[in-house]
Amino acid sequence: MKAVIDRFEGTLAVVLVGSEEIQLYVPKDELPAEAVEGSWLTIGFALDQQGEQRQRQKIQNLLDKLKHKYE
Repeated sequence: MKAVIDRFEGTLAVVLVGSEEIQLYVPKDELPAEAVEGSWLTIGFALDQQGEQRQRQKIQNLLDKLKHKYE
């Protein structure tokens, strides 16, 4: 997916994503150091299986806590 840096607002970059130019606010420190207004970016996604497992465990712990509360 392609995106372009439209402008900077304080510590955020306003990035226009895709052909519909959906605005995405991204912290400057998440962008390449050499990125400037008008820079084109490639955006990708990757699964975070460890993060997903941690979140599932957190939810399970909360459910267990609720279940024990009403026993």
